[in-house]
Amino acid sequence: MEVSVLNIKGQETGRKVALNDAIYAIEPNDHAIYLDVKLIMANQRQGTAKSKERSEISGSTRKLGRQKGGGGARRGDINSPVLVGGGRVFGPKPRDYGFKLNKKVRQLARKSALSYKAQENALMVVEDFTFDAPKTKSVVEILKNLKVSDKKTLFVTVGADKVVYLSARNIERVQVMPANALNTYKVLNADVMVVSESALAVIEGNLTK
Repeated sequence: MEVSVLNIKGQETGRKVALNDAIYAIEPNDHAIYLDVKLIMANQRQGTAKSKERSEISGSTRKLGRQKGGGGARRGDINSPVLVGGGRVFGPKPRDYGFKLNKKVRQLARKSALSYKAQENALMVVEDFTFDAPKTKSVVEILKNLKVSDKKTLFVTVGADKVVYLSARNIERVQVMPANALNTYKVLNADVMVVSESALAVIEGNLTK
């Protein structure tokens, strides 16, 4: 599969790059995508929810009433979960929501997501670019030139380009990400991917190891 290389003015440069069929033309595996996205979202959870159990509540441990014959539920001290203000039974505790997922499954998920983008013609390759100084107007012009102003766009750069990032961060529905940090969720969440030539080589290198 070949894709034309565009410049930031949206014009064809006359050159084409070949997309690796082992990455961009596979049969997408939806279950691998599901597992990888689930892991990504789970890793973003703070897992800091915490409630106090009866042993952690501050209060007297005196037994409030006799064990039997009171006509109501038996209870011990004032920290009992039966009473208002008592501890909580089986409440949430700080935890890590992440789980193990094999590298090959995660790699398959990224390849599947990229294959979907290639099938939908939602992957554009542009010449490497940067700006002298952060300027939102420059990114807006690129979006207009590429005719993707109305779409959720993901720019993939070869490295962490701070100038491009600062230029795009105030634009709604536009994200900039280095090729090494690309993941399944970001690929699927974008309507269009705009990938620089050098970033394309990095993606291929990461997914064909």
